[in-house]
Amino acid sequence: MPRPGSAQRWAAAAGSWGCWLLALLLLLVTGPGGASEITFELPDNAKQCFYEDIAQGTKCTLEFQVITGGHYDVDCRLEDPDGKVLYKEMKKQYDSFTFTASKNGTYKFCFSNEFSTFTHKTVYFDFQVGEDPPLFPSENRVSALTQMESACVSIHEALKSVIDYQTHFRLREAQGRSRAEDLNTRVAYWSVGEALILLVVSIGQVFLLKSFFSDKRTTTTRVGS
Repeated sequence: MPRPGSAQRWAAAAGSWGCWLLALLLLLVTGPGGASEITFELPDNAKQCFYEDIAQGTKCTLEFQVITGGHYDVDCRLEDPDGKVLYKEMKKQYDSFTFTASKNGTYKFCFSNEFSTFTHKTVYFDFQVGEDPPLFPSENRVSALTQMESACVSIHEALKSVIDYQTHFRLREAQGRSRAEDLNTRVAYWSVGEALILLVVSIGQVFLLKSFFSDKRTTTTRVGS
C-alpha cells in the first residue's frame, strides 16, 4: 500500500518533468524571435555588409566577436535607413550594442577588414530584432498563469540563458584553439630556424678549427747570382 502523500509527490515530479520537456520543446520549435547568428570569413582588404528590415520602435541588439585572424580585431559600423551612423567602432575584438529603431526601413551593419593587408578574419555576430514571443499569449485569457505555466516560463528563460552561455563558451573555445594553433606554428618555425642556425654554426666551427691545425707547406725559391 503506498504511503500517504506519495501520489502527490509523484504528481509534482511528473509535473516538473513535464514543464522541463514542454519548455525545451517550445524553445527548440520557436527559437529566439528575430535572431540571426552567423559566422563568416572576412578576407583581408575586404568589407562585408548585412541588411535587416526593422519596424519603428523595435528594440535590437548587435553583438559580435572576432574568432580568428591577426590581432582578432575588426571595424564595425551600423547605419539607419537614412544613412545616419548609429554605431561605429574601429579595431574591436568584441562588442555589443543595443538600440531602438527610430523609423521603419532597412538597417545596414558592416564589418570591415580593410586595414589588414594579409590576414583574413573569422567573425561571429548575433543580431536580435525584437523580443521573444511569450510562451502563453495573454489574449483571450480570463485567468492568471497556473503554477505549472509559471514554472514553464521560468524554465524557458533559464534554458535561453544556458544557450547564451554555451554560445559564449563555444566562441571562447574556438578563439583559444586558434591562438594555440597559431602559437604552435610559430614555435615550430622558430625551432626549425634554430636548428638550421645551429647546423650552420657547427659546420662553420668545424672548418675554422680544421684550418687552424692544417699543415701549411712553404716553398723557398733561391735566386742565383
